[in-house]
Amino acid sequence: MKQGVGKFRKQRRLLVELPGLGKAGALERKPYPPGDHGMRRRKYSEYGLRLEEKQKVLAHYCLKEKQLRRFIRQAKKGKSENWTDKLIIMLESRLDNIVFRLGFAPSIPAAQQWIAHGHVKVNGQKATISSMILKVGDIISLSPKIAESEQHMMAKQSPRLELVHYLEIQRGDEVAGKFAAPPLSEDIPFPFNPNYLTEYYSTRM
Repeated sequence: MKQGVGKFRKQRRLLVELPGLGKAGALERKPYPPGDHGMRRRKYSEYGLRLEEKQKVLAHYCLKEKQLRRFIRQAKKGKSENWTDKLIIMLESRLDNIVFRLGFAPSIPAAQQWIAHGHVKVNGQKATISSMILKVGDIISLSPKIAESEQHMMAKQSPRLELVHYLEIQRGDEVAGKFAAPPLSEDIPFPFNPNYLTEYYSTRM
């Protein structure tokens, strides 16, 4: 199965467009789940609703279950009772997500690949960990090789999402952006019910 087709099937299975996976239009021609029974009315159990909310987060941010659980444990630390908001803010602050939401990369998987290959810098230093949590004021830049690549040029011409309020594009000789302000939990770019995620993990952590 081609990679793009797999991403479309994943979004159709969840019946939601997940911008982090890249190209839009997963539900335009077939707004129903894949498979022979896809067009039948889907019946949701209480567990199924909560499971799908978790799957949306895993798919959009390109995480594995183990990674998400680690972020949840971090979000639960401290006195705040609303750990789900803290979780989304942390995920929105990840380096791979920032490279994508600056419009530099066409998808989060593309951003992860660039980071792993050493094509992304934070404050002038090469960063190779996609899950790195950025701080307000950090400057993110691309290597000349990636800045001149077709993938970047296409992403720049047709960004998957509009530039979010907490990021700024830097003007200069290199392709760079600034993590200018703290993200908000509302910045998650797809329909999301935080209560379902909270309830799903209430007995699983």
